[in-house]
Amino acid sequence: MSKRREEAMAALRSWSRPGRRADLLATAWQAGETNVSALAEAARISRPTVYADLRSRGIDPDRRKGTNMILDLSPLDIEGFTGVGEQLDAEYDAALLRYSKKHPGADMEEGRTEGMRLVGLMDTTYRYADVRNLLVHEQVARADRDRLLHQVELRWEALSTASAWLAAHHAYVVAVDEARIAIDMWRERAESALRRPFFCSSPRDEAAYRQIQEAGHPALEPALADLDQTPAQTAEILLANLDQAHEYRRQLAAETLRFTQSVSQ
Repeated sequence: MSKRREEAMAALRSWSRPGRRADLLATAWQAGETNVSALAEAARISRPTVYADLRSRGIDPDRRKGTNMILDLSPLDIEGFTGVGEQLDAEYDAALLRYSKKHPGADMEEGRTEGMRLVGLMDTTYRYADVRNLLVHEQVARADRDRLLHQVELRWEALSTASAWLAAHHAYVVAVDEARIAIDMWRERAESALRRPFFCSSPRDEAAYRQIQEAGHPALEPALADLDQTPAQTAEILLANLDQAHEYRRQLAAETLRFTQSVSQ
């Protein structure tokens, strides 16, 4: 570990003012520490808070080396194949017709070879579209989960200076509920993505996959590797941490409310 990186991590571990935290996280990131778990441990905060703080400083943690956020559902058109299940037969027939018109003298063997190539292209494009869709939904749900968990922290911090305390506390309670929903939704999306792997089982499939990428669409492997392999366990931990913090804060809020009631009497 470089000296600059060691110094950045040491400073991060010693942060005391929440307002300074994002700057320290950004410094550590720029010094080469791009492991979100290590940053969360050093700063004694959650991973979602690390993501939110980095983004507040113009850093996209999902663009670190080795990570490929797709978040792009640009339409597919690979020799007329769009990856839409309901259109597969029609697109295949149209592709064969185009071939026969372009190669009127092709014999049966040549036609069969082209037909098999088109089957591989059709199947690979369909599977690519299906897996990409699941990955994008997981990524969007993950970003929403992290954003709403961070929103809980912001709502809680806002209570310290809120003039309309009850309204601000209600906003905090709503944020907690939204975060719970977002965690469950992300878990469902992540489990669906894990159940649908993408692979090439033949040279014909590999050629079709290369063709998809050459058309400007991203490879799926980095995003598949970035999936949480135990989403149910991660969701359970996130919910437990959220509920534990909320219960403690609920007790603090009850004390504040009792005090305000006694003062008003």
